Amino acid sequence: MTRPSPARGLHHITAIAGDPVENLRFYQHVLGLRLVKKSVNQDDPSPYHLFYADGAGAPGTDITFFPWAHARPGTPGVGVVGETLLTVPHGSLPFWQIRFEAFDVRTEPLRERFGERTLPFVDPHGMRLALVEADDPFAFTPWPASPVPAEHQVRALHGARAPLRELEPTRVFLTDVMGFRQHGEEDGWQRFVLPGAQGAGAGHLLDLRAAPQERRGAWGVGSVHHLAWTVDDVAHQSALREAVAAAGRRPSEIIDRFWFQSVYFMEPGGVLFELATKGPGFAVDEDPDALGQRLILPPWLEPHRSQIEAVLPDLKQAASSEVRA
Repeated sequence: MTRPSPARGLHHITAIAGDPVENLRFYQHVLGLRLVKKSVNQDDPSPYHLFYADGAGAPGTDITFFPWAHARPGTPGVGVVGETLLTVPHGSLPFWQIRFEAFDVRTEPLRERFGERTLPFVDPHGMRLALVEADDPFAFTPWPASPVPAEHQVRALHGARAPLRELEPTRVFLTDVMGFRQHGEEDGWQRFVLPGAQGAGAGHLLDLRAAPQERRGAWGVGSVHHLAWTVDDVAHQSALREAVAAAGRRPSEIIDRFWFQSVYFMEPGGVLFELATKGPGFAVDEDPDALGQRLILPPWLEPHRSQIEAVLPDLKQAASSEVRA
């Protein structure tokens, strides 16, 4: 079988949050990301699915959440992403240190990883993230209404870090099937980078370390649910899906998510991956200037709108309690 073209970098990262009002308040009013799609979990429409991104909602800039207010906290451990990395412009971390202090965001000291200045922090629901100074990994559109000045706004997804019980099976899968290359090793972490990356791999990277003694992690509030990697179109997606299947990873069928097409599978270490197409994008059912302002349902859920809206909490509280530093 001909080896397919590699994935093009991160498309989105989806995590599990707690209260949706708190989630919206933090990611829009503190981190300054734009809510580009307000929808529901298509497999269980009782919770929201909230999508935050740059001003245009471009692939690679998008972090999304299923807010399950009454779910248990996630359990850190092998097979679960431990930290989500976001790109900010060079020289921006002092601004973010001051901003996080103003909003009582829990941070860790500045550090350098793989030559990049990094500021780890924790969101209100226990999710571990980090801001990383690097060149923009993807095309970026500032959001004019953001409380964060354009010169300091989060640019894109930078990458993710995860501990695995065994590293070798995942290393073989990433390099032989997904098209990653090994970039380097630091403090027990091995960096894997997809083609097209800049510098140490911004937007195209996955950091992994072997942790044979750690317990298996579990999804819950504050944990990443899956990492989605960009493919050009359904043809590219199908070719990669075949390679994933040939490697014994049992991918799902292609699932229509309306804004993109998706294929899901577990990589050998237990992290859930998705292959997501670039388009048609978030503007297929909304005016680009009005993204995220109303509840959007895919066509197959539209007949159930009244029942869905009846169980969703009101997010207006987050807008009315907006604060700026």
